[in-house]
Amino acid sequence: MTYQTVVDLAQHTLMMALLLSAPLLVSALVVGLAVSVVQTVTQVQEQTVAFVVKLLAVGIVFFVLLPWTLQTSVGFSTEIVRAIPAMVR
Repeated sequence: MTYQTVVDLAQHTLMMALLLSAPLLVSALVVGLAVSVVQTVTQVQEQTVAFVVKLLAVGIVFFVLLPWTLQTSVGFSTEIVRAIPAMVR
């Protein structure tokens, strides 16, 4: 296993982690921003409101994207397992 193989594997793994986590993080960011604007306009400064709304939004996005996430993760894992013989040489 060469250094280039290790670097490529680490880079691919980090990109996969970013790809899988980005939809959840973006939804939390957008919902948090929207709730903050609404709280500012209505002058309701309750922290639990923002937390509960973000939690619900991230949960919904998670369940909607679960098939895609699983398919992507299984594809990546299959690709890594199939590449093991080439990496060992």
